[in-house]
Amino acid sequence: MKNTIPRFCQIVKIEEENSNIKTFYIKVGSDDNFFPGQFVMLWIQGVDQKPFSISGFDGETIALTVFKRGALTEKLFAFKVGDKVGITGPFGTFFSQNENTHYLLVAGGYGAAPLYFLASSLAKTNSTIDFFLGARTLEQLLFIDKIKSLTKTNLFIATDDGSEGAKGFVTDEFLKQLQKIENKENVLVCVCGPELMEKKVLDICNAEKVSAEISIERYMKCGFGVCGQCAVDPLGICMCKSGPVVKKELANQITEFGVYHRDKTGTKIYFNK
Repeated sequence: MKNTIPRFCQIVKIEEENSNIKTFYIKVGSDDNFFPGQFVMLWIQGVDQKPFSISGFDGETIALTVFKRGALTEKLFAFKVGDKVGITGPFGTFFSQNENTHYLLVAGGYGAAPLYFLASSLAKTNSTIDFFLGARTLEQLLFIDKIKSLTKTNLFIATDDGSEGAKGFVTDEFLKQLQKIENKENVLVCVCGPELMEKKVLDICNAEKVSAEISIERYMKCGFGVCGQCAVDPLGICMCKSGPVVKKELANQITEFGVYHRDKTGTKIYFNK
């Protein structure tokens, strides 16, 4: 299978987004195309391999926006420009890029990374974008200036503590703006972020009868459907192949969505406990 063996790729640029998040620009060459919503597996020899969503692609270089958590990211954060990492992929499904569409992008935390990639790609279409960016505090908001620089994009911000934008949940801002739209036939909602936030957006889209695409994160070991670690109940489909981006209709069939996920041992971890 193509690109299932890691190829060593050079880090060509590193940007510090905040104290716990960096964006690594990695030169992968022009043999593959990478789309918003897809992911790669990043491998550091002797440490581990983990999936990361793609936050940008310029034809030769991908951007990975990484939150420091665990042994692999601790090691990666010590890397410098010129160092090399193992990359496999791209893997998974991706967000639609339609013409003549009113996009509502709802991003929570570092879910802003793949949705910024989507928004920048949509600049090549004649679609319009409302970008809803949420986080707990101002310090945790990602890509504010980058999003503001995009054409045909309106930015709405919400923080839990009110340190930037509206005080409260980003889903409240999203619902408020969605209900102002009279013709919802050409609306497409795309969401990425914490799962309970995503489930709230899905519930709103069901109630308002608008189309939606949701990025569902699950623990992945291989990235291409061999290990079965990321299979979801009750369908048994692997989110590394049938996802991570799924349409509203499929998300509604995944009964574990918003209820529980599984850790690396396969144990169910409930979101409300």
